[in-house]
Amino acid sequence: MTHFVRKEVLGLEMYVAGKPISEVKRELGLTDVIKLASNENPLGCSPKAKEALKEAIEEAHLYPDASSFELKNAIAKHLNVKPSQVFCGTGSDLLIRIICSTVLNPGDESIMGEVTFSRYDASTKLMGGKSVIVPMKDNALDIDKMVEAITDKTKLIWFCNPNNPTGTIFKKADLERVINKIPESVLIILDEAYIEYVTDPDYPDSLSLLEKYPNIIILRTFSKAYGLASLRCGYGIANEELVQYFNTVLGPFDVNLFAQKAAVKALEDKEHIKLVYETNKVGKEYLYKEFSKLGLEYIETNANFIMVKSKLDDKLVFNELLKKGIIIRPGAFLGMPGWMRVTIGTQNQNEAFIKALTEVFKENI
Repeated sequence: MTHFVRKEVLGLEMYVAGKPISEVKRELGLTDVIKLASNENPLGCSPKAKEALKEAIEEAHLYPDASSFELKNAIAKHLNVKPSQVFCGTGSDLLIRIICSTVLNPGDESIMGEVTFSRYDASTKLMGGKSVIVPMKDNALDIDKMVEAITDKTKLIWFCNPNNPTGTIFKKADLERVINKIPESVLIILDEAYIEYVTDPDYPDSLSLLEKYPNIIILRTFSKAYGLASLRCGYGIANEELVQYFNTVLGPFDVNLFAQKAAVKALEDKEHIKLVYETNKVGKEYLYKEFSKLGLEYIETNANFIMVKSKLDDKLVFNELLKKGIIIRPGAFLGMPGWMRVTIGTQNQNEAFIKALTEVFKENI
């Protein structure tokens, strides 16, 4: 059947997501499973968002607001931007595809780090574009080399900050150093999916750059810190004219009613997001300490996950942890074989993970 399929699609690899809890329970006959694989919020969403979901069930028979009016206005108020600068979709993944679908022609170049979110590469190739892969520097994006890679064919440059899967960031001074070197003909995408977890005070204020640099697009999500991953809701902030084109390519009902209602209330609940931040910060320090005790190298993170180097093959550790009811992400799936990406959980989840990991090493070394 390949003769029906576009050549760009034939060259793509299917995305491998973190194993769901239900699958592990079913396959291994387990009753208690902890998932630390997909960078989800272990505290769940805001109680206010839950109430909004209960109320929204009464409107389940109606199509959602095609313009996401209430949600866009809530985001605009939260970030002090205009509603016309905001575009929404079913998660950042869709918005990445929308950007590529809107601006890339076959042969256009898209610059990204060697170890970063895989959907930049997939969405570029889907449109017949060319992914220009730039090696990492000390497990972080080498943004200087990325900018040096720009040619007259470059259309997009992807800066994931904090970077997934390494958790590293580039700082305000770093962005200021390179941004003036990027021509106006290149769109700069700042993917800030994990911004709510950032602890470094020198993290750049990307919103302040929008007026001066109309070629900047900022991507954020409700899937991580806001705990609405299953509802699929992400948003972007960009130049108003660009947003009009993105909205033309987006479908009329991409953001469902439940996502819209819950996201609005999630933004309002400042106390819950503060609790999420503090829980993650405490969990991060605990895991750093325990990794050091085990003699494991790790990458300091500004996100809700940590990349840690394994003493054993990462796939072996992944499979052994599964048997003990712990799901993590092998680095081999993320471009870092020999490493493991672990979502920071609750204290109980973190302790259970460390206990299981210690057992795996004792049993296999």
